[in-house]
Amino acid sequence: MKRRMINSLLGVVLVVVVVFCAPLAVVEKKSIVDSAQDRVSAAAVRLLGLVETRLSAGEPVTGERIGAQVIEGDYAEIQIPGQALITIGTKPAGGNPLTATVPGASGETVTVEQSRSDVDHEVGHMLLLLGLVALLAVQAAVALAVWQARRLARPLTDLVETAERLGSGDPRPRDRRYGVAELDRVAEVLDASAERIGRMLTAERRLAADASHQLRTPLTALSMRLEEITALAHQPDTVREEATIALQQVERLTDVVQRLLTNQRDTHGPSAGGFELDEVIRQQREEWAATMRGAGRRLVIEGLAGVVALGTPGTVSQVLATLIENSLMHGAGTVTLRVRPSGSSVVVEVQDEGSGVPAELGNRVFERAVSGRNSTGIGLAVARDLAEADGGRLELLSLRPPVFALFLNRPTVT
Repeated sequence: MKRRMINSLLGVVLVVVVVFCAPLAVVEKKSIVDSAQDRVSAAAVRLLGLVETRLSAGEPVTGERIGAQVIEGDYAEIQIPGQALITIGTKPAGGNPLTATVPGASGETVTVEQSRSDVDHEVGHMLLLLGLVALLAVQAAVALAVWQARRLARPLTDLVETAERLGSGDPRPRDRRYGVAELDRVAEVLDASAERIGRMLTAERRLAADASHQLRTPLTALSMRLEEITALAHQPDTVREEATIALQQVERLTDVVQRLLTNQRDTHGPSAGGFELDEVIRQQREEWAATMRGAGRRLVIEGLAGVVALGTPGTVSQVLATLIENSLMHGAGTVTLRVRPSGSSVVVEVQDEGSGVPAELGNRVFERAVSGRNSTGIGLAVARDLAEADGGRLELLSLRPPVFALFLNRPTVT
């Protein structure tokens, strides 16, 4: 591309130089020759005037008397009727000299000749000057063509590199502009595409991290239920109860997967509706009972009963499961799940008897990759996202003892 641009611009400049310099050289050459011819004609007229002056005064006309009036290097012939031809100077060598012949009133004739060497020398200087100008113009054109080719080729090279980076999974935008409207537009489109691809990759990575974290809890609970079923195979009623709970765990697992996918594809989330909060809390108590017993701890339910809240049961269940699991992993003692009113909302608090949240963390516990222990730091961040997507909010009310609160709206009574 660079070579084509250089050749194109150089070709245009060469055409311009030829079109401009060739006529100029012809015109200048003619001007130089005409000027020299005029000088020779003027010398002949001046010499004829001297001859006529001497003839009218009756003075003799000889080469010695008027030779000083002839310009050095010129050759003159004076033809006077009844006299021999008078010559002054040396006849120019070579052919085709500049010649001027002027007749007088009494029949005399004066002819002046001048060698073309001076004219040819002057024409040569003129052509040399034009040649130097043309050469400088061509050199300037080459420099301009190289600069312009680099200026236009560099953005294209950058755009190719950007496209290659996008294809290799590096979506960082370059934010480079080149002062050329068309190239800047392409750069803007590529940068916008890079940002979109970056958001898509981030969403995919986030989905993978969220899924791996959020699926762990129901899978662990399901595993424990199945272990209990195996251990209680001799008790049919108990086996049936545990199998029913295991099926509920499978349904919850399915709901978790569906919810994660929905959060990635639909930024508005599902439509929230009224549901019985007691049913969700009961489900959590049943699911975590075995785990709590295995850890030597208790899950206590306190507060209001028969509360109807706005939201999605699966989402609320997932948020509460995350809070309970967080208390089980990082807290100690009894885990209390408390339901209380708060204005037009209902609050579900999860509290334990552990050392609490470090003061330096504060509300940063809801940020991704922030954890007070050796954990992923994803659970609380995902729980807050789920709560907000469902129309509620998740907050940390107290550091010591640690109290996490899920705020849910209540249906409007008409």
